[in-house]
Amino acid sequence: PAQQADLPAIARIYNQGIEDRLATFETQPRLPSDIGPWLARIDRYPLLVSVDADQKVQAWANVSAYRERDCYAGVGEFSIYVERSARGQGVGAPLLHALLQSAADRGYWKLLSRIFTFNQPSRRLCSACGFREVGEYQRHARLDGRWLDVVIVERLIPQNQPVQSEV
Repeated sequence: PAQQADLPAIARIYNQGIEDRLATFETQPRLPSDIGPWLARIDRYPLLVSVDADQKVQAWANVSAYRERDCYAGVGEFSIYVERSARGQGVGAPLLHALLQSAADRGYWKLLSRIFTFNQPSRRLCSACGFREVGEYQRHARLDGRWLDVVIVERLIPQNQPVQSEV
């Protein structure tokens, strides 16, 4: 689980994702203080970090609310961001698996996300972790003046049993 001391690294990695234009429609850099409120909700919405041998944060993943209606209380939207220098090194799959288990422990029955159609590394990661692509939103939003499409991914979480790794 993320700690207060991890907030600068989480913000830095998030900002890399914003700068790279690979994973989010966000355009404004984040400060650690922007991430801080996530810790206050960690009992319901997990926020995890992956660290290297030197305890440096390499990646983070979180669950946020999907919709406010009570019927969706067990559906979470997830994000995962990996430090540029750690991309492609196998950091994402164990972190996403841990996030699935953390979500299961909190009673979630499904996680989902939207991924830019051109973000093949994220699509491969999600597929390797048992997510399926269920559709595509075309012209979902504009980024830097151009329309982008997104793929919707979901994974059902088994209830009352450990989450099995697909990798």
